Amino acid sequence: EMESKVSEGGLNVTLTIRLLMHGKVRGSHSRGKGETVKKMREESGARINISEGNCPERIVTITGPTDAIFKAFAMIAYKFEEDITNSMSNSTATSKPPVTLRLVVPASQCGSLIGKGGSKIKEIRESTGAQVQVAGDMLPNSTERAVTISGTPDAIIQCVKQICVVMLESPPKGATIPYRPKPASTPVIFAGGQAYTIQGQYAIPHPDQLTKLHQLAMQQTPFTPLGQTTPAFPGTLDSVAGKQRSSIALPLPALTMFPCICPGLDASPPASTHELTIPNDLIGCIIGRQGTKINEIRQMSGAQIKIASATEGSSERQITITGTPANISLAQYLINAR
Repeated sequence: EMESKVSEGGLNVTLTIRLLMHGKVRGSHSRGKGETVKKMREESGARINISEGNCPERIVTITGPTDAIFKAFAMIAYKFEEDITNSMSNSTATSKPPVTLRLVVPASQCGSLIGKGGSKIKEIRESTGAQVQVAGDMLPNSTERAVTISGTPDAIIQCVKQICVVMLESPPKGATIPYRPKPASTPVIFAGGQAYTIQGQYAIPHPDQLTKLHQLAMQQTPFTPLGQTTPAFPGTLDSVAGKQRSSIALPLPALTMFPCICPGLDASPPASTHELTIPNDLIGCIIGRQGTKINEIRQMSGAQIKIASATEGSSERQITITGTPANISLAQYLINAR
């Protein structure tokens, strides 16, 4: 009964739904000086705000009565499908990928969304035809989780309606710390005991505290490739931090990147090889669509990365990384981060 009231817009409840989008997607939404977003605001009657800042991700906040929210979501879903259709006309892909949206939901409401033994999420999948996944972990520095919805625009709209019903029936418990996307971090490079950041084609001296941290780190154990599960700073500064792992992790662990840019670095150490095993079900997120992610990791790390073919009966895939210890370390860090 409540669902029919909500879907007819009969419940004049004001709701706020948060969406997580990549900067480049947002770019297509706001081309023509924000004309698309302006049109969505006017036609749906919902308030639509897009977070600003130099971040690879954007939070889109949609607020209004339930019927206005559904109209806004319908417009977003159809806009995404239009973008997919346009991009396919230039590519060789034959199967059309589904429209995918990521909601940001307070973790305290995710239990109700999943339901006992996964019953609610199963019901939503079956009744709408959309794929729904609730992330296991909270988004960084927040008490929110990402809920990924994919399918046809119609399936997505039906799915959002059902999620809204759950959110209305089960309000968040306690305070919610909202997820805020972080600005893209700048690589830090060390040369001759000085820290630099790259701006355009130049290496700019970095604030003193990082230089001091580097000098401390250099007094520790020799550089070793990172452990498979610990994407932290090499050497971990154990003795400096009183035998506790230092809480200061630098943006990029392979800090001897780009020797050509910074004077004072020794010649590159000889290449070596490191092997990782990755579960089959995680390999897709490391490779990315048509190999985009793995190519990005190769480019950023400077390492050669080979992924073995799947072998029958094995639940794991072998990844072989070849390069200098710094290249290998950065490649491992980026794979772990994925």
